[in-house]
Amino acid sequence: MKSFPRKHLSVACLCLGFLAYANALHAQSSDNAAHAHSALGSADGKTIFEHICQSCHMPDAKGATGAGTYPALSGNPRLVSPQYMAAVILHGRRDMPSFIQTGEAGPLEDAKLSDTQIADVVNYVRTHFGNHYADRITAQEVAGMHP
Repeated sequence: MKSFPRKHLSVACLCLGFLAYANALHAQSSDNAAHAHSALGSADGKTIFEHICQSCHMPDAKGATGAGTYPALSGNPRLVSPQYMAAVILHGRRDMPSFIQTGEAGPLEDAKLSDTQIADVVNYVRTHFGNHYADRITAQEVAGMHP
């Protein structure tokens, strides 16, 4: 019997996490102003981390190894550059999908982020989980990184 490739398993786990999140948001009351114009609406960096990022990178941001390998965001020297982290969120990397808003319908469209949200989650992670980077990235800088 053929084994299921690890790459496909990690992508499948990621997709299932996003679909579960999207379904949970649809089940919420329509009175929830934080999610008025999309599933994530105007969610801040902490909320985005808690609802998207921690499903792979873990609540303590120390990463995980199992069906796939998810790097630690805690103490990660690559985070010295806010542009690096923004580029990964915008364009994806390895098995991580892009989170850029495209306007295309699809199962993960509810998990797409605005430039402001990308800047917020980058700034949140870079100032939490033992990270102490003082410089910040702006939504305008993120917008300038689009393809």
